[in-house]
Amino acid sequence: MPRHYRFDHVLLPQGWRRDVGVTVTDAGLIGAIDAVPAAAAARIAGLVVPGMPNAHSHAFQRAMAGRTEYRASARDSFWTWRQAMYALANRIEPEELQVVATQLFIEMLKVGYTSVAEFHYLHRRTDAAAYSGSNPLWDAVRGAARTAGIGLTLLPTLYQTGDFGGEPLTAAQARFALTTDEFLRAIEARVAADRNDACAALRTGAAFHSLRAVPFETVRDAARCLTQIDPTLPVHIHVAEQLAEVEACKRATGRRPIELLLAAGLPNEHWCLVHCTHARPEELLGIAASGATVCVSISTEANLGDGLFDTVRFLNAGGRLCIGSDSQATVDPAEELRWMEYQQRLRRKRRSVLASKTEAHVGTQLWLDAACHGAQALGQPIGKLEVGRRADWIVLDPGHPALAGADVDSALDHLIFAGGDAAIRDCVVAGRWVVQDRVHAEEAASRERFSHLMRELQAAGTHRSG
Repeated sequence: MPRHYRFDHVLLPQGWRRDVGVTVTDAGLIGAIDAVPAAAAARIAGLVVPGMPNAHSHAFQRAMAGRTEYRASARDSFWTWRQAMYALANRIEPEELQVVATQLFIEMLKVGYTSVAEFHYLHRRTDAAAYSGSNPLWDAVRGAARTAGIGLTLLPTLYQTGDFGGEPLTAAQARFALTTDEFLRAIEARVAADRNDACAALRTGAAFHSLRAVPFETVRDAARCLTQIDPTLPVHIHVAEQLAEVEACKRATGRRPIELLLAAGLPNEHWCLVHCTHARPEELLGIAASGATVCVSISTEANLGDGLFDTVRFLNAGGRLCIGSDSQATVDPAEELRWMEYQQRLRRKRRSVLASKTEAHVGTQLWLDAACHGAQALGQPIGKLEVGRRADWIVLDPGHPALAGADVDSALDHLIFAGGDAAIRDCVVAGRWVVQDRVHAEEAASRERFSHLMRELQAAGTHRSG
């Protein structure tokens, strides 16, 4: 039966509203707004805002958080960190991945992420042999999402080469390998299965790891095949994250990686380009014109020393920007958005840089834009509270000290800039209450399993990069 709610305060696309009725359908969608008699509705006290899509996640890397923050050499970088990541990637089994992903997804829900794009490149057994039948590593991520109750766009990721020029995969990368035919057949099968799955919160997309891991010609040809499978399929790719990657691409192809993609006309409104840290101004203009989203993962980009994305230039060009937790160095949309603004304040030596002519409150501008464009990147009907979208929302407790003195207009400023994420009380995905009074039903059991696994991983020494 449809469920009826009456919100004290809710942030709709047209702004904050008081005393609003919302109907949620059996499919978990918003069926009506302002059409519910007060007597028939459950009252939701608090400030209701759209849940945040997490547009870029590597779930298994949650097991690395905090474990690589030491100096292994005077030249520590992304490339030395990658060795520790490979060690973990080649140790973790499907049941362990499900433990890690379940814990991570619960953590996401408690801080306001209500859906996630899982950029997934673990495909084979630890000995690099292929699994027969359904891939248990893929199933582990989907199982974790179902247990936690988070929305999921699973992005099985093509990974074929060790570097530009067709370098073979190293032994550490062998577990990531898929042929193009394996990749396309698996995506086609998963898309077909999704059509028969009654779960409104799960979807399949696809990803190319990067142009160093997939030859450009393969990206071009496989992208055309993916369009034939599903013209609306979300397609993601890491690009221009590191200067060394950009320079290697130029040596191998004569062009920069974003330049290659744009010249081929590949990015469109269904593509999400991840990082783009070292994009040139003309490339940012090209991405914006294509309709593609860019996902920045600022906590990870800072953790790995990647560099600073040129946010203001991209937004001024009409670019669509979303956020992700990536390596799970931080799992908190408020922190990602806070540092999106703070980076620009440090660059330009002024405040409130990312406010707009139509929205003076930086917090509101950041949250609504990231939610809207994250929905585009995930290819799911989320990101706004309006009829036809999925019923994904979070409830802020106005009585929490983090929101003391806040009115509705400044609530998201407090959420992002004043530690207001501590005021997130409840979380709903597809109309299902997955966090209530700051508690997730599975969190105690998940925490115990995760802690046990982490002790095992520590004992195995999988995190040291040498």
